[in-house]
Amino acid sequence: MTVELARLLDDPNKAADAGSGERIRRISVSQQIQESLRARIISLDLKPGLSLSRTDLATHYGVSQTPVRDAMMKLEEEGLLTIYPQSKTEVSKIDVDHARETQFLRLSLELEVTRTLARQEDKSSIAPARQILKLQETAHAEGDLGLFANFDKRFHLSLFKAVGLASLCQLVASRSGHIDRLRNLNLPDPGKPASILRYHGLILAGIEASDETATETAVREHLSGTLQQVDQIVARNPAFF
Repeated sequence: MTVELARLLDDPNKAADAGSGERIRRISVSQQIQESLRARIISLDLKPGLSLSRTDLATHYGVSQTPVRDAMMKLEEEGLLTIYPQSKTEVSKIDVDHARETQFLRLSLELEVTRTLARQEDKSSIAPARQILKLQETAHAEGDLGLFANFDKRFHLSLFKAVGLASLCQLVASRSGHIDRLRNLNLPDPGKPASILRYHGLILAGIEASDETATETAVREHLSGTLQQVDQIVARNPAFF
């Protein structure tokens, strides 16, 4: 795994344009801060219950407090921050009910996406997913869980792209802060990465064989894994819930 490849894959916007010139991302300062904080919250670098200082964050990012405030308000709308007016701002605890709702939405969409792919005669549209799976296997072999998780998201996004519904995947992602944190708590568990790779392979095999039943079974079992372990995850990390 080259450093350049890892860098590109760490930024989906850059990776999408690799080989044809990198897209210049023209986004506001507040959005950049929002994306940075969101990534740190989901990765658990900023843990649930942690108090955040707008002043300290403004200093950290080298900006005024206004874009930090705007970013925090957006993250509160996502449920990732809890703002107590005139008091404090905390990283929200993980909401299991919200995670279940998002998982229901994701499962519903992915079942239809993979069913559509299984029905298509031309399977060339899933070639990117097959390539990403190989890279994910390499990340697993190298013990890089961060890159492994990045490839996991890109694998599922590639399936949505294959049917022209990438925007729906982004919609799910915008609601996935709680379920993603659950997954990141579950990912280091022994056997979890290998299980993810196995199910990714089964999903692609089902699509390639035009076997809708096998594909649906693989998707259902794959996406239910983390929530089936939620009691154990909560028991190990009670302060996060």
